Amino acid sequence: MRLDLATLTAGTTVADGGWSTRLQMRGLPTDVMAETANLTHPELIIELGRAYLDAGARFITTNTFAANRWNLTRRRVQASPAELNQRGAELAREAIGDRDALVAGSIGPSGKILAVRETTPEQLAPLFEEQARALAAGGADVIVLETFSETAELLLALKAVQDATGLPVIASMSFDSGPQRTRTMMGAKAEDCAAALEDAGAAVIGCNCGSGIEHILPAVVALRAHTSRPLWVKPNAGVPDLEDGHPVYRQTPEEFSAYVPPILEAGANIVGGCCGTGPEHIKRVAALVARRGK
Repeated sequence: MRLDLATLTAGTTVADGGWSTRLQMRGLPTDVMAETANLTHPELIIELGRAYLDAGARFITTNTFAANRWNLTRRRVQASPAELNQRGAELAREAIGDRDALVAGSIGPSGKILAVRETTPEQLAPLFEEQARALAAGGADVIVLETFSETAELLLALKAVQDATGLPVIASMSFDSGPQRTRTMMGAKAEDCAAALEDAGAAVIGCNCGSGIEHILPAVVALRAHTSRPLWVKPNAGVPDLEDGHPVYRQTPEEFSAYVPPILEAGANIVGGCCGTGPEHIKRVAALVARRGK
């Protein structure tokens, strides 16, 4: 399918929820890298994708967030980035089947910071290009660059993906700092990020992850005031507790959905969830979106 920006801007569309936390709840061992499930547990990927579609999601993100060459080397994963990313897109496409939904190829940050010279633009660009090309080969309709905190890295990734694939790009940052949590952990202001990403040609601009849905509204307001692009919003289900070293999200679908109406009123165009959210959360979001459209 093709990303229809006019339709997105005119209304509200539902996106999916979290992946790694939900795959673990469905049986994926907690000591393995979630992205490797594309090869070892493909049935879990398809089942979760279909559960999100049944809940009302019309964007299915691929299980490829951290599947870049550096992360795989660090985790001593033998599979190639191309294999993991292409298979992730293929599984999302299989889950969708003939339904009216889009595959959003997920790419996360590199894990290194340009500002302190942990890496260089020349080293970073091929990393993002490799993931993007494989996602496109697997059938991604759009690339979502998500959970970025450094504007320079996101702008570089945006250009790399555009040059490598020509696919439209959703550019999403994580705002969890400052008095109203409208800054990234690197100090970037939401309003400055929105303006820079629009100038750079992002098709959709947004925010995800962060400190939980209860804190995301000021960032949504700031982004909406500084971009005319469709606005993507996928917050966490609160802040997790740690149990045996693993995050546990306790915010219920009812609690999560209580924060959705103000986000819709603030101008969000695509709304879903990030860490800790599942099909039950998305089902409630979809019901609120449907009710608002009547």
